[in-house]
Amino acid sequence: IELRVSPAHRLVIAGISPITAPCAAFAVTLGFEVIVCDPDEAACRALDVPGVEVHATLPSAFISDRTCHGATAVVALTHDPRIDDLAMMEAVRTQAFYIGVMGSQRTSQARAERLKRSGGLSDAQIARIHMPIGLALGSKTPAEIALAVMADIVRVQHGKALDEL
Repeated sequence: IELRVSPAHRLVIAGISPITAPCAAFAVTLGFEVIVCDPDEAACRALDVPGVEVHATLPSAFISDRTCHGATAVVALTHDPRIDDLAMMEAVRTQAFYIGVMGSQRTSQARAERLKRSGGLSDAQIARIHMPIGLALGSKTPAEIALAVMADIVRVQHGKALDEL
């Protein structure tokens, strides 16, 4: 019998949006340790997903203060560049196995330019970021988007290329 010991799979969700609760709930069901960070204390109090740790802090500060080990996924779900961009700038400096941020193809291209120009990120760092986030399932509702995000995280976690699906 082979016994492998590794850190628990962790999902750090940067920001609270309509996608956050279903994404956190899926992740808990999949066995992830889930941590949600948002600077809005009222939004943090209102988020009620069993098994989820919530921190009323700027996600970028949480990510830079804590170790995101190789079994960590970091996702930004707000569409707010002040939260999402800063979280991405910190996440690429970690060992996180998955880093992703929401937005259309056009928004993602603009974000990549911003991260390069303002954030000083290299092309290699920007290439680590899944943007747009998630599998292209044609998702419309918050739950469908959350499913697409978690499906993509599981795909990467298991080392599957998109063309293998």
